[in-house]
Amino acid sequence: MEEQIKIAGIVKESIVDGPGIRLVIFVQGCVHNCIGCHNPDTHSFSEGYYIEIDNIVEMVKKDPLLDGITLSGGDPFHQGRVCAILANKIKDIGLNVVTYTGYTFEEIINEIDINNGWKELLYATDILIDGKFDIDKKSLLLKFRGSENQRIIDVKKSLKNNRIVIVDI
Repeated sequence: MEEQIKIAGIVKESIVDGPGIRLVIFVQGCVHNCIGCHNPDTHSFSEGYYIEIDNIVEMVKKDPLLDGITLSGGDPFHQGRVCAILANKIKDIGLNVVTYTGYTFEEIINEIDINNGWKELLYATDILIDGKFDIDKKSLLLKFRGSENQRIIDVKKSLKNNRIVIVDI
């Protein structure tokens, strides 16, 4: 059986979900329930539909304009193992991966050996946009994030330097 991800939907060419032109996969399922969430339809774990990872990879391969994919949601870390498989296949074809999560980088690191697939997904991610959306810190002036508490993190540099490295993109 092919590996599948449960998703709410896909946007084929987005310029607002990370740098460049991106295929965005909105995974289904989120426990954060942030007040004012941009994607409340993605919260329920019982809704959405399954799609084969290889089908998403084929979509990406057919679009020469894409710079990479963005895993959004919902929260991709709730499906960490299969999201990591997808992310690694995208990296194998030379594109990059942006992952949005309501967890902070620190929470992910602290839980990395406990939660299935978190380590694999974190290591397959180039840019992590972390933290819950905070309606009290909402700003329409921010690039690629909704509230000022959310950070745009270079995962590779952060892991190498053992400290969070913020990206200005």
